[in-house]
Parts: sequence; structure tokens; C-alpha cells
Amino acid sequence: MAVSKAKSAAPDARLAAIISPVGGKWASEARKSALTRLHDMGLPTRRDEYWKFTRPDELTKADATPATLLETDEKPVFCDIDRLRLVFVDGVFDPDISDQMAMEHVEIEPLANAAEKDIHWARDIYGVLENSGQSPVNRPLAALNTATATQGMVIRVTGKAPRPICLHYVRTSETADAVVHHIVKVEAGGDVTLLENGPAAARINKVLEVDIADGGAFHHVRTQGRDHERRAAAHIFARLGTESSFKSFSLTVNGALTRNECVIEILGDNAHATIAGAAVGDGKTHPFHQDDTVFITHDAVNCESRQVFKKVLRNGATGVFQGKILVKPGAQKTDGYQISQGLMLDDDSQFLAKPELEIYADDVACSHGSTVGAIDADALFYLMSRGIPRDQATDLLVLSFLAAALEEIENEEIRKDIFGRLEAWIERHRN
Repeated sequence: MAVSKAKSAAPDARLAAIISPVGGKWASEARKSALTRLHDMGLPTRRDEYWKFTRPDELTKADATPATLLETDEKPVFCDIDRLRLVFVDGVFDPDISDQMAMEHVEIEPLANAAEKDIHWARDIYGVLENSGQSPVNRPLAALNTATATQGMVIRVTGKAPRPICLHYVRTSETADAVVHHIVKVEAGGDVTLLENGPAAARINKVLEVDIADGGAFHHVRTQGRDHERRAAAHIFARLGTESSFKSFSLTVNGALTRNECVIEILGDNAHATIAGAAVGDGKTHPFHQDDTVFITHDAVNCESRQVFKKVLRNGATGVFQGKILVKPGAQKTDGYQISQGLMLDDDSQFLAKPELEIYADDVACSHGSTVGAIDADALFYLMSRGIPRDQATDLLVLSFLAAALEEIENEEIRKDIFGRLEAWIERHRN
């Protein structure tokens, strides 16, 4: 079906503000293909099915809305964890303040360097997973990213990485408009943990493509905070081989608009995928709108997927969850689980959910559920009757509500760090 004239013209205005990158043969071909996809589908509008809960305007206009820099003495997340740290300043990799890109069983290279070569292993992943994830739902912001990104990391894992790799984002400009694209290839039997944290830009469009070979494992923990006026579109595209494992957790606090999309293809038997998220939003001083959109395709036998999302909202904050499990013919013994829950701390906030199952196999165990409600009055009364002040009792119940999502983080040290930051944020936003 032809795209409307108004919609087909929208990419031209957006792309006019971006310098078209030049690279080697494989990168140039991938970017050209993505640009063609983008013009064919057009940028998103509120009329698109998967954008009806979230206005894409701030993500598609030519220039980023300025965002005030946040001053804080709080230490960055993960700073006490032994990790290899790669720093991006306003969306641009800075090797001078990063760690040396050397670690056993891991090869790391800036995307800009890899893209200059005519032959590179990234050719089989860059834009390939993103392109596959465009069906049956268009994801034009991801195509925009593939077409224009020059910044990012290219990571190849050949064994068990001895420590996590941390992508740390720093923002120094109120108008920073970043496009970042990361590639991770986990070879057979490889195992790596990728961490992401920090305010990246006033507006950021980010793509992470992850290819996991047979028996490989990928762990991903991301925090999105420290930036009240941030606009962000983050995409994950993952492809799973036989007996492989993919686990991703995102914590979102603050941010005027955050859209997290995750598209996973399970292609190998006995594979496992988990996507989890916790969001806490307070719209008292700044708008808060957070959207998790997930699409998991089961195309193999005896595989499992889990989606666990919890959102706590107050003072006009908005949380969105759109999650789908697609079980293709022949994907027998599939176990698909999906739960999304919203906890409203007042009557002004809203939680919008659209859970979906589409199943074409007959020997499966799939379920989805979505609930929204207020603090349990009986539980609150019980805690207060034991001498706990109302504010502290409410905090305990909020943390208990979020705990199910945090439990999906496999690394205990990382989980404790995330929990401590979350606890401090909730205490600061009591009133």
C-alpha cells in the first residue's frame, strides 16, 4: 500500500538535519538499503497501530528539543562494579576517557572503524536483524538509525567474558541529538554481560543488534535516568540459536519520553529469552511518558520466553506496554509468558496496555496478563499497624511490587546496585 504524501515527505525533513555517512562497501550498502526502507514506510504517526499510545512527534522532527542538563553528585550506576568502561559523550565515542578495548575472549571495535572496511563480520548483522524485525510491524525509527548511524561499538564474543562491558553515556550539551548503533555477536558457547547507563543526549535514537549462536548467552542491563527532559527511542533486535539464552532488563526513571522496543527471533531449539523492565515515573515537575513495546517470535521447538514489566506512576505520569508473542507453525513445546502491571499512586496517572498472543502451533503453553491498581489498602494498614510510618510503608509496597521484574537480573551484584538506586529514587519522590 502506498504511503500518504504527507507521511512519505516526513523522512526528508528529518534526514535533512543529518549528515549522510560515508563508509566501506558493506556499510554503504546496508545504509542505502535502510534508507530505502525508511522512505517506503515513512516515519511513524499517531495513526500507526503501535504508536497510538505514544506521540512520535518529538522523535521524528528535524531538530531535537533542548533538554536542561541535570546537576547531581550521585555516583553513576555500576561505578562500583568491575567492568570494562566505554564512554560516549553526546553520542560520540571518546577513547581518551574509556578503558582499553582489550579483554580475553572479546573483540571490541568502534563502529566508525569497522564501517570503513570493505569486508567485516559485522556485515552479516548490521541492519540485517533490524530489517528482519520490520515484519510484520514497521519500525521506521530503527531504519532511520541504520541509515545514518556512525557511532557505536562492534563487539564479538568468542568465550566467557571475564567481566561486564559497560557503555557509559555522558551529556554535556543541551541540544545533543545522538544516533548510536551497537552490534554484538556471541559465538557458539560465548557468554557476555552488557551494561548501559548515563544520560546520552537531549534526544537519542539507539539500536542494539544481538546475534547469539548455538549455546551462547547474552545478558543486558540498562538504566535510563538522570535526565528529566530526555527524549529517547531505543531498539533491541536479537536472533537466538539453538540452546542459546538472551536476558535483558531495563530500569527507567525520569525522561519526558522513552520508547523501548525489543524484537526477538527465536530460531534455534531449546532457546530461552527474557525481557523485563521496571519503570517509576513522577510527573510532578517534568512530564514522564515511558513505553515498552515487545515482539517475540517463536520459530523453533521447546523454547521459552518471558516478559515481565512493572510500572509505578504518579502525578500525571504515563506508562505503556505493548507486548506480543507470535508462535509460528511447527514451534511446538513453546512456553511463552507475559505479564504487565501498573501501580497507580494517584488518580492522575495512566497505564495503557496491549498484550497479544498469536499462535499457530497446538502443543504450547502461552499466557498473558495485565493489571492496574492502587496500593493494597489491607497491606498498607498491616504495615502501619506494626509502627511503620505511612510513607515508609508505601515505599516498601512499591519496592515489593517492582521486585518481580528486578529478580530477572541474573547477576546478584548488579541486581543489588539497581535495587539500591531505585530505593533512593523512591525515597526522594515521596511527596
